[in-house]
Amino acid sequence: MKINVMTDVLEANDRIAAANSEVFKKHRNLVLNLMSSPGAGKTTLLEKTAEALKGKLRLGVIAGDIETTRDAERLQKYRLPVVQLTTGSACHLDANMVASALPHIDLSKLDILIIENVGNLVCPAEFKLGEDFKIMMLSVTEGDEKPLKYPLMFRESALLLINKIDLLKYTNFNLEEVKANARKVHPALEIIDISCTAGRGISEWIEWISQRYHKKFGIKTRA
Repeated sequence: MKINVMTDVLEANDRIAAANSEVFKKHRNLVLNLMSSPGAGKTTLLEKTAEALKGKLRLGVIAGDIETTRDAERLQKYRLPVVQLTTGSACHLDANMVASALPHIDLSKLDILIIENVGNLVCPAEFKLGEDFKIMMLSVTEGDEKPLKYPLMFRESALLLINKIDLLKYTNFNLEEVKANARKVHPALEIIDISCTAGRGISEWIEWISQRYHKKFGIKTRA
Protein backbone atom coordinates (compact mmCIF):
# COMPACT_ATOMS: atom_id res chain seq x y z
CA MET A 1 0.00 0.00 0.00
CA LYS A 2 2.77 2.46 0.92
CA ILE A 3 4.55 1.64 -2.35
CA ASN A 4 1.37 2.29 -4.36
CA VAL A 5 0.75 5.60 -2.59
CA MET A 6 4.32 6.76 -3.18
CA THR A 7 4.07 5.77 -6.84
CA ASP A 8 0.88 7.82 -7.19
CA VAL A 9 2.53 10.81 -5.51
CA LEU A 10 5.57 10.68 -7.79
CA GLU A 11 3.46 10.21 -10.93
CA ALA A 12 1.33 13.23 -10.05
CA ASN A 13 4.47 15.22 -9.30
CA ASP A 14 6.03 14.21 -12.62
CA ARG A 15 3.01 15.52 -14.54
CA ILE A 16 3.31 18.93 -12.86
CA ALA A 17 7.08 18.89 -13.39
CA ALA A 18 6.53 18.29 -17.12
CA ALA A 19 4.17 21.27 -17.23
CA ASN A 20 6.77 23.40 -15.41
CA SER A 21 9.36 22.31 -17.94
CA GLU A 22 7.18 23.51 -20.80
CA VAL A 23 6.79 26.91 -19.12
CA PHE A 24 10.57 27.18 -18.71
CA LYS A 25 11.12 26.18 -22.33
CA LYS A 26 8.64 28.80 -23.51
CA HIS A 27 10.55 31.51 -21.64
CA ARG A 28 13.96 30.15 -22.66
CA ASN A 29 15.12 29.46 -19.11
CA LEU A 30 17.87 27.06 -18.12
CA VAL A 31 16.73 25.66 -14.77
CA LEU A 32 19.02 24.10 -12.17
CA ASN A 33 17.92 22.24 -9.05
CA LEU A 34 20.61 22.84 -6.40
CA MET A 35 20.66 20.19 -3.66
CA SER A 36 22.79 19.56 -0.57
CA SER A 37 22.68 18.90 3.14
CA PRO A 38 22.11 21.90 5.44
CA GLY A 39 25.14 24.17 5.71
CA ALA A 40 26.98 22.95 2.63
CA GLY A 41 27.06 26.47 1.17
CA LYS A 42 24.20 26.71 -1.33
CA THR A 43 23.23 30.28 -0.52
CA THR A 44 26.84 31.47 -0.54
CA LEU A 45 27.23 29.82 -3.95
CA LEU A 46 24.18 31.71 -5.18
CA GLU A 47 25.68 34.97 -3.97
CA LYS A 48 28.92 34.27 -5.84
CA THR A 49 26.94 33.17 -8.91
CA ALA A 50 24.94 36.42 -8.88
CA GLU A 51 28.16 38.43 -8.80
CA ALA A 52 29.82 36.41 -11.57
CA LEU A 53 26.82 36.37 -13.93
CA LYS A 54 26.04 40.08 -13.65
CA GLY A 55 26.00 41.61 -17.10
CA LYS A 56 26.29 38.17 -18.75
CA LEU A 57 23.21 36.06 -18.01
CA ARG A 58 20.10 37.09 -16.10
CA LEU A 59 19.67 35.06 -12.91
CA GLY A 60 16.62 34.37 -10.76
CA VAL A 61 16.23 32.17 -7.69
CA ILE A 62 13.53 30.14 -5.99
CA ALA A 63 14.78 29.48 -2.46
CA GLY A 64 13.34 26.61 -0.47
CA ASP A 65 13.49 26.21 3.30
CA ILE A 66 11.42 24.61 6.03
CA GLU A 67 11.17 27.93 7.89
CA THR A 68 12.34 31.59 7.66
CA THR A 69 13.05 33.83 4.66
CA ARG A 70 16.72 34.38 5.50
CA ASP A 71 18.09 32.97 2.23
CA ALA A 72 15.88 35.23 0.12
CA GLU A 73 16.83 38.21 2.28
CA ARG A 74 20.53 37.50 1.74
CA LEU A 75 20.06 37.42 -2.02
CA GLN A 76 17.97 40.58 -2.32
CA LYS A 77 21.04 42.82 -2.07
CA TYR A 78 22.09 41.48 -5.49
CA ARG A 79 18.82 42.80 -6.96
CA LEU A 80 17.82 39.36 -8.15
CA PRO A 81 14.26 38.20 -8.68
CA VAL A 82 13.88 35.87 -5.66
CA VAL A 83 10.90 33.89 -4.44
CA GLN A 84 11.10 32.20 -1.03
CA LEU A 85 9.19 28.96 -0.50
CA THR A 86 8.77 27.79 3.09
CA THR A 87 7.61 24.18 3.29
CA GLY A 88 6.61 24.08 6.97
CA SER A 89 7.58 20.46 7.57
CA ALA A 90 8.32 19.03 4.13
CA CYS A 91 11.99 18.10 3.70
CA HIS A 92 12.08 18.90 -0.04
CA LEU A 93 10.50 20.99 -2.76
CA ASP A 94 8.11 19.35 -5.17
CA ALA A 95 6.86 20.37 -8.61
CA ASN A 96 3.61 21.82 -7.28
CA MET A 97 5.47 24.10 -4.86
CA VAL A 98 7.64 25.35 -7.71
CA ALA A 99 4.56 25.87 -9.88
CA SER A 100 3.04 27.99 -7.11
CA ALA A 101 6.12 30.26 -7.17
CA LEU A 102 6.13 30.89 -10.92
CA PRO A 103 3.42 33.61 -10.99
CA HIS A 104 5.63 35.61 -8.63
CA ILE A 105 8.69 35.71 -10.88
CA ASP A 106 8.94 37.13 -14.41
CA LEU A 107 10.52 34.25 -16.30
CA SER A 108 10.62 36.29 -19.52
CA LYS A 109 13.34 38.43 -17.93
CA LEU A 110 15.51 35.48 -16.86
CA ASP A 111 18.06 33.29 -18.60
CA ILE A 112 18.98 31.12 -15.61
CA LEU A 113 16.67 30.02 -12.81
CA ILE A 114 18.28 28.23 -9.87
CA ILE A 115 16.00 26.41 -7.46
CA GLU A 116 17.69 26.15 -4.07
CA ASN A 117 16.18 23.01 -2.60
CA VAL A 118 15.66 22.30 1.09
CA GLY A 119 18.83 21.08 2.81
CA ASN A 120 18.46 17.29 2.87
CA LEU A 121 20.43 14.35 1.45
CA VAL A 122 17.46 12.04 0.84
CA CYS A 123 14.14 13.42 -0.41
CA PRO A 124 15.02 16.20 -2.90
CA ALA A 125 16.42 13.83 -5.52
CA GLU A 126 13.16 11.87 -5.71
CA PHE A 127 11.03 14.80 -6.88
CA LYS A 128 11.37 16.30 -10.35
CA LEU A 129 10.68 20.03 -10.48
CA GLY A 130 10.85 20.63 -14.23
CA GLU A 131 14.57 21.40 -14.09
CA ASP A 132 17.15 20.76 -16.78
CA PHE A 133 19.82 19.53 -14.38
CA LYS A 134 20.18 18.58 -10.76
CA ILE A 135 23.33 19.86 -9.06
CA MET A 136 24.70 18.23 -5.92
CA MET A 137 26.83 20.23 -3.47
CA LEU A 138 28.94 18.47 -0.84
CA SER A 139 31.26 20.24 1.58
CA VAL A 140 34.55 18.82 2.87
CA THR A 141 33.24 19.09 6.43
CA GLU A 142 30.66 16.36 5.78
CA GLY A 143 32.51 13.14 4.97
CA ASP A 144 33.85 11.37 1.90
CA GLU A 145 31.50 8.38 2.33
CA LYS A 146 28.35 10.39 1.53
CA PRO A 147 27.99 9.22 -2.10
CA LEU A 148 27.79 5.62 -0.89
CA LYS A 149 25.38 6.43 1.95
CA TYR A 150 23.08 8.63 -0.15
CA PRO A 151 23.56 7.33 -3.70
CA LEU A 152 20.35 8.67 -5.25
CA MET A 153 21.40 12.31 -4.79
CA PHE A 154 24.62 11.68 -6.68
CA ARG A 155 23.08 9.34 -9.27
CA GLU A 156 20.46 11.92 -10.25
CA SER A 157 22.88 14.84 -10.49
CA ALA A 158 24.73 16.04 -13.58
CA LEU A 159 27.36 17.89 -11.55
CA LEU A 160 28.95 17.55 -8.12
CA LEU A 161 30.35 20.69 -6.50
CA ILE A 162 32.79 19.90 -3.69
CA ASN A 163 32.73 23.04 -1.57
CA LYS A 164 34.86 24.53 1.24
CA ILE A 165 37.99 23.16 -0.42
CA ASP A 166 39.96 25.83 1.47
CA LEU A 167 39.20 23.93 4.70
CA LEU A 168 40.48 20.60 3.39
CA LYS A 169 43.73 20.71 5.41
CA TYR A 170 41.72 21.02 8.64
CA THR A 171 39.68 17.87 8.00
CA ASN A 172 40.25 14.17 7.37
CA PHE A 173 38.18 14.43 4.17
CA ASN A 174 39.78 12.43 1.35
CA LEU A 175 39.17 14.30 -1.90
CA GLU A 176 40.18 11.46 -4.20
CA GLU A 177 38.12 8.98 -2.20
CA VAL A 178 34.92 11.03 -2.43
CA LYS A 179 35.38 11.43 -6.18
CA ALA A 180 35.93 7.69 -6.57
CA ASN A 181 32.86 6.96 -4.44
CA ALA A 182 30.75 9.40 -6.43
CA ARG A 183 31.79 7.83 -9.70
CA LYS A 184 31.01 4.34 -8.41
CA VAL A 185 27.46 5.58 -8.11
CA HIS A 186 27.48 7.74 -11.27
CA PRO A 187 30.43 7.12 -13.61
CA ALA A 188 29.63 10.10 -15.87
CA LEU A 189 29.25 12.60 -13.01
CA GLU A 190 31.10 15.86 -13.59
CA ILE A 191 32.95 17.27 -10.57
CA ILE A 192 34.24 20.75 -9.77
CA ASP A 193 36.22 21.61 -6.63
CA ILE A 194 35.18 24.99 -5.26
CA SER A 195 35.56 27.35 -2.35
CA CYS A 196 32.77 29.89 -2.29
CA THR A 197 34.51 32.03 0.30
CA ALA A 198 37.93 31.97 -1.40
CA GLY A 199 36.52 32.13 -4.93
CA ARG A 200 38.20 28.94 -6.10
CA GLY A 201 36.40 27.08 -8.87
CA ILE A 202 33.70 29.72 -9.32
CA SER A 203 34.83 30.54 -12.87
CA GLU A 204 34.59 26.84 -13.80
CA TRP A 205 31.08 26.71 -12.31
CA ILE A 206 30.00 29.78 -14.28
CA GLU A 207 31.47 28.30 -17.46
CA TRP A 208 29.51 25.07 -16.82
CA ILE A 209 26.27 27.06 -16.53
CA SER A 210 27.02 29.16 -19.60
CA GLN A 211 27.81 26.15 -21.75
CA ARG A 212 24.56 24.38 -20.81
CA TYR A 213 22.51 27.52 -21.44
CA HIS A 214 23.99 28.09 -24.88
CA LYS A 215 23.73 24.40 -25.80
CA LYS A 216 20.06 24.18 -24.73
CA PHE A 217 19.06 27.05 -26.99
CA GLY A 218 21.54 26.41 -29.80
CA ILE A 219 23.39 29.65 -29.23
CA LYS A 220 26.83 29.73 -30.79
CA THR A 221 29.59 31.14 -28.64
CA ARG A 222 32.75 32.81 -29.83
CA ALA A 223 35.75 30.53 -30.19
